Amino acid sequence: MDFLNNQLLKEIIRIALIEDLGNGDITTLLTIPDSSHSQAKIIAKESFVLAGMPFVHEVFSALGIVEIKDFVAEGAAVKNGDVIAELSGKTATLLAGERVALNMLQRVSGISTKTREFVSKVEGLNVSITDTRKTAPGLRLLDKYGVNVGGGKNHRFGLYDGVLIKDNHIAASGGVKKAVELARKSHHLLKIEVEVSNFDDLYEALAAGADVIMLDNMTIDDMKKAVGITAKRALLEASGNVSLENVRAIAETGVDIISIGALTHSVKAADISMKIV
Repeated sequence: MDFLNNQLLKEIIRIALIEDLGNGDITTLLTIPDSSHSQAKIIAKESFVLAGMPFVHEVFSALGIVEIKDFVAEGAAVKNGDVIAELSGKTATLLAGERVALNMLQRVSGISTKTREFVSKVEGLNVSITDTRKTAPGLRLLDKYGVNVGGGKNHRFGLYDGVLIKDNHIAASGGVKKAVELARKSHHLLKIEVEVSNFDDLYEALAAGADVIMLDNMTIDDMKKAVGITAKRALLEASGNVSLENVRAIAETGVDIISIGALTHSVKAADISMKIV
């Protein structure tokens, strides 16, 4: 996924600006002369991992001519009081883009920060921390970018770019074996992943030739047993009830992937402000 050269990003920003600006920034129109130019600083108000400045650039580019000087690289740690960037342009343009730019920067930085915490917990182990589709509606591109910057990996982007046979697919199609057989009929090149929650389904998924098997809400002991049963015949993904407290223990079972919805669905936004100088 090319996060930054993507038509979807431009559409996300266009909608966000329409939502916030509507027919115009009434307060600025009434109080700021059109000829006014200003400088502004984007400032960290707590410690976090920075992600999302390319989106800030895109927001102001959509509004007019604003010069932006970045002082912090994507993925770098910042602390309270650090100046992340300086902006220069028409005051009205700076004020028009302030909230949309900060909303994106705060959310994406929060995601990258949380992801970095999980990645750090499993340092030294051969496992990938990945996201899920539990993202803010319409903002998946931004959310998954934040995971990427934080050191995590992206699971499938949507329903269209990966085969993941879940419990409802299994129930509706008549079982694990049947679901995998149906998925393989198209002779596509995508890997086939199957969600299982018990050992019967695990054995069936292995027999059917699944490429990846998701262990849904299994205990640590059951995950260890599943790793032994699988014996590298498929990649194993652990999913469900993953926390900072148990993620290393999960990784130590020998699974290949740990997917975590909390990276994006309940993220705490980073505290960032923009101040006119």
